[in-house]
Amino acid sequence: MLNSTQSTISRTVIWSMSIISGLVVANNYYNQPLLGLISKDLNVTESAAGKISVLTQIGYAFGLLLIVPLGDKFLRKRLILIDLILVFTALLWMTFATELWMLYAASLLIGTTSVIPQLFVPIAAELSSEKEKAANIGLVVSGLLLGILLSRFIGGIVGEMWGWRSMFGIAAGLMLLVWVFVYKMIPEMKPNFKGTYFELMNSVWNLARTQPVLQLASFRGAMAFGSMCALFTTLVFHMERPPFEVGASIVGSFGLAGAVGALAAAKVGSLQNRMSINRIILYALLILIGSWGFTYFAGNTYWGLIVGVIFVDLGVQSSHIMNQTNYFLLKTNAVNRLNTVYMVSYFIGGSIGTYTASVAWQYAKWEGVCFVGAMMGLLALGAHILFARKINAKK
Repeated sequence: MLNSTQSTISRTVIWSMSIISGLVVANNYYNQPLLGLISKDLNVTESAAGKISVLTQIGYAFGLLLIVPLGDKFLRKRLILIDLILVFTALLWMTFATELWMLYAASLLIGTTSVIPQLFVPIAAELSSEKEKAANIGLVVSGLLLGILLSRFIGGIVGEMWGWRSMFGIAAGLMLLVWVFVYKMIPEMKPNFKGTYFELMNSVWNLARTQPVLQLASFRGAMAFGSMCALFTTLVFHMERPPFEVGASIVGSFGLAGAVGALAAAKVGSLQNRMSINRIILYALLILIGSWGFTYFAGNTYWGLIVGVIFVDLGVQSSHIMNQTNYFLLKTNAVNRLNTVYMVSYFIGGSIGTYTASVAWQYAKWEGVCFVGAMMGLLALGAHILFARKINAKK
């Protein structure tokens, strides 16, 4: 049994966690290219269908807050295996749901239970030496990112070929395979917190209240992810209209373009040898804001959207990996609780971006979405410029 005093982790385990992270987190994003199909099938408005994506992200924030801290209190492998059973159940409900409220409830549960990757990232951080920390976190996060991006591509193709329900049925089957994989491949880790659940949650709040590095990372991450969600949630509606007039499979294929950015971002940890974490984050946020220029000025062309998607993902995921590296360097064994604060903020930002982009689409279409995405990127950059140096000076 592994414990938190060890400083190395095998490449096999890291790669296993990377693959599983991608498969599990994909459950949250299959719905995005399928919203148009769901809207037509249930005869509801695009705005009503868009709430499916919002509720999934809100559910993910709930899961991060309520489930991920338990990784410090209970045996993590056992916690993951129990959670996978709940993921499977939620996906089955989504597959057979017949009313919009059922889809809303199932989406909330899918988001709440698909938090396993956020139990893996602290494991990678905790068992890595400081020299390997950024690279190992980057590898696990790259699997997670590819899961997010490729899920849109796969979801769009499967939905167009066999209907939107089939995608969630296939996802449920994959979770059974993941359960077996976790049982056989992932090592157990001893808990490092012995208090009550109330004390555990209180310590999460204390970390959020007292750690400036974590606070700034959380705000940057929330705004950047909200910016990306604004793009991907409304892209399907934008491309159903002239001049594109294409279906879910084409929209989902933009996940492949995003994968280029995500794979490039996975290498960002190696830049630490040449520049500081804060400088890497600054450049990443500038790339994110610049990407909205392509999506706005060339948003009615394929090339403009492709370039925009690549740079949105590159900027968001590069800053994300460096945000996590930054707060995992704090001297504490509360790794799951640190990750809880950051990731809850991250997905609250995502749900804000999704919701505000849906409203902006309703009133101002693509121009409104671009305004929302660019403003969230600017807020992240403004906070970074104002506070990053001051916080570092106090460390």
